[in-house]
This record gives sequence, C-alpha cells and structure tokens, in this order.
Amino acid sequence: MKRSVCIIICIYCALPFILFDVFLYTHFIKRLQNPFGKEMQAKSIVLEDYLPFEDKSKIVKLKASDEYCFKPDEKMPVLDGATALYPVYSAFFNAMYPEGTCFFNGTDFTEKSLLQKRNTGGAYKAIVNGTADIIFCAEPSEKQLEYAAQNNVELVQIPIGFEAFVFLVNKNNPVDSLTIDQIRAIYSGKLRSWSEVGGDNSKISAITRPDGSGSQTAMLSFMNGQKIKPANSIYAGRTLGYSFRYYVEGIVASQNIKLLALNGVAPTKENIRNHTYPIVSNFYAIYRASDSERADIQKVISFILSADGQRIVEESSYVSLN
Repeated sequence: MKRSVCIIICIYCALPFILFDVFLYTHFIKRLQNPFGKEMQAKSIVLEDYLPFEDKSKIVKLKASDEYCFKPDEKMPVLDGATALYPVYSAFFNAMYPEGTCFFNGTDFTEKSLLQKRNTGGAYKAIVNGTADIIFCAEPSEKQLEYAAQNNVELVQIPIGFEAFVFLVNKNNPVDSLTIDQIRAIYSGKLRSWSEVGGDNSKISAITRPDGSGSQTAMLSFMNGQKIKPANSIYAGRTLGYSFRYYVEGIVASQNIKLLALNGVAPTKENIRNHTYPIVSNFYAIYRASDSERADIQKVISFILSADGQRIVEESSYVSLN
C-alpha cells in the first residue's frame, strides 16, 4: 500500500516536468527541427519522378545525336551524384543510354543499374571505391579529398554548370538582404539578434547542415576559415538557413520561404549568369584520373559540354556554362 502511494506521489510530482517537456518539444524544439515548415522535409526529390525512359518523368527529354548515344553492347560508365543534381544527370542518362540499363525497384536503384543516386557523401565514396565512374556533385570537402588521397585516387573535376548558394528565412521575416560579413558574424556567433541586422528583436537561430553534405561544404567554404558557432537557442523567434538555389526554388518551391539578397543582389538566374550575385560556384562531373583515357567516360563529358548537354543543364533550372 505504502509503495503504491509513493509511486502515485512520484508521478504527481513529475507530471509538471513531463508536461513542460512536451510543451517545450512541441512549441520550440520541433519547430527548429523543421524551421521553415513542412515543405522543406516533405518536398524532396522523389527518385521515380525523375527516372529516365518514363513518359511521365519530369526530366528534360532531349535525345543525343548518334555520335553520343551508347549502343547496348558498348561499355558504359555508372553515373551517380548528389540529390539536387539527380534530375540533371538522369536527363543525361536518358539522352545517351539505351533502355534496359536503368533498374529501379520502386524504392531505389538496384546494384546492376548504371544510374545511381547515393547523395553527395555516398557518391564521393562510390567514385573512390570504383562503384561509380562519373559523379555529379559540388566540389569535394577536405574530408572527401582526404578519403580519395588515402585510397590513392586522384579526382578530375570538370565544371558543367553554375549554381548559387543561398540563404533563406521565413517569408514573414522583415529582413530581405544581408551582407556577407553579417552572415559570417551570425554563424560565428558574433551577431545574435535580428535587430542587429535591420530586423525585429527576435533572436537568430542559425541552422546548420550535416557534415559532408554539399551545402555544408559550401557553407564552410563561405565562412572563409571562421568557425561556425551559431547561437541556436530553442527560444529563437526567427531562423536562418542555407541551401542551393535549385533545391529551394525548383524542388521545395515553398511560398513560406524567402531567399535573401546578398550584398543587395538577389539570387536570380540572370545575376548568377553574370556573376553579380556574390556566391556563384560550379558544379562538376567528376571521374578518376586513372580513367582519363576511357572512351566511354570522355563521350559522356563531351556530350555534357556540347550545346545539347548545356541545354539540358539550362532547362533543368540550373545555369549553363555558356
């Protein structure tokens, strides 16, 4: 009897703390885990929406000329890459490869498929390990280069298009533009309130991305040696994040998200093309230097750099080289 009473008393005493934890998670922590609404999590690139050889596929459907098309009995490279670039290299695959070379089981690509999508980190491992022959990614991180060096693999990076690195806030945030110095100060922990950059008195919650992802590698490069030490208070009223323009505008396309101008210049395709937007970078087709003489790899690279290949880049909502 006494034991039962003690248990009831313990539960009664703990109840306020349990309720507080639930309230804290629901109203603060959960909001930061999904700071820009359900769209950033729910709207991602669905593999089956961008499959080659499918009538309903969302890829750019442009067939390569005969000189670039592979025949079924030819040696063909395995293509892999970052999630955000999957629609582009799936379109290259559709243009050059014969049907019967892509195998999708409804969830993922099978091992025998010449088209894969292992994300940035997985793609860099695949190119080093030899399970992919050409990958499509942003420039490698220091860790990815170290991994290649440790395995005696030299990587060749061929620029195939331009993309912008962008910063985003909720549409209701009154701030429309930040400077490079302001963003670096925010992410290094020196600026903590939106009022310090022309906004309201809300605290800034600066959201980061996983190590090894293309966006995190780009952010580390952007910080130019400054360590990222943002003040991620769970009570922050307004969040700041970053990504690549194509993913935010082309895939998420959320009306709840606003892309910030940087140094007063908006990240439009025109400003990316003329390089007036401050953070424009290449994305690459990457292969092993030891495979430089492989005719099948050079055929893919030649097509990508051709007028039709660059048209695929442009019509896939990226910015072509020319």
